[in-house]
Amino acid sequence: MIMTVKELRTYITTDEADAVLEAKLRALELLIRKHTNNNFQKRAFRRSADIVGGLFLVEALTPFEAGDTVQISESEYNEGLYTVKEVTDSTFTVAEKIIDERDVLVTRVEYPMDIKMGIVNMLKWDIENRDKVGIQSETLSRHSVTYFNMDGDNSALGYPKSLCGFLMPYKKARF
Repeated sequence: MIMTVKELRTYITTDEADAVLEAKLRALELLIRKHTNNNFQKRAFRRSADIVGGLFLVEALTPFEAGDTVQISESEYNEGLYTVKEVTDSTFTVAEKIIDERDVLVTRVEYPMDIKMGIVNMLKWDIENRDKVGIQSETLSRHSVTYFNMDGDNSALGYPKSLCGFLMPYKKARF
């Protein structure tokens, strides 16, 4: 996961339930990976492994730590992102359900701090302003408020373009 809910709560204050925040974090992570065409893999932390009974068996020392996000590739059943749960010298487990399989590629995923802070800003905007989308102007007696316009020129990924600018340096060409 891009960051834990506990880490997110150090930057924002909200009454949202942990499960809701975790779901939003996972959704934003997938959105950013898809939009940038960048998988943020640390290839130096890559191992081939067999999955037996939910346990990853690695031939060399395990380069992962509990809480790391790993991407499984070259797999028939388990392609995707997982969170490392427990680690020993040559084995590890993940928090999510996994299907037994031989010879999968497991790579650590690591996000830079500016990506994490961009996510914090996006979630903060989501919590504070999502319910105001679609309202451009509001007047009560002598009090008038004009909100930002969320038409095609001012928004990207469902957020104001100004919140998505941090993604530009991480975009990779699609072929």
